[in-house]
This record gives sequence, C-alpha cells and structure tokens, in this order.
Amino acid sequence: MDLDWTALGSVALVGVGATVALVVVFTLGVTLLAGPARDPEEHHTATRTSAVLCFTACVAAALYGLYLVVPQFHGG
Repeated sequence: MDLDWTALGSVALVGVGATVALVVVFTLGVTLLAGPARDPEEHHTATRTSAVLCFTACVAAALYGLYLVVPQFHGG
C-alpha cells in the first residue's frame, strides 16, 4: 500500500486551517454579541448585524462540511 504523504499533509493542513478560522469567526460573533451587554445604554445595530453574519458564516461552513461528508447530498 502506497500512501501519498503530500496529499495527506495538504488535507491535514486545510482541515486545521479551516477549524482555526471557524473558531475565530465564532469567537468574534460571540464577542460582538456580548459587546452591548457590557454597556446596555449603547445599542449598535451594526454590531449585532456583524455578529449575526459571523454566526451565519459558521452555520454555512458546517452545512458545507455535511454536504461534503454525506454522499447522498451530491449524488456520489
């Protein structure tokens, strides 16, 4: 059995990079959402909208991962 170590390394690197990016985006969303709680008199619609966009990106990434894993979704 021959193993393509370059391909394995590439997959591992992309997996780790995507995981770190997703955690950073989720953390940014939580931080943005918690921001107005520190100062309840300030209500920033842009901050809340940015937090929702961060969470939407996380959900989209998770759904795309499921699409890639489940073969029935893409006819494979």
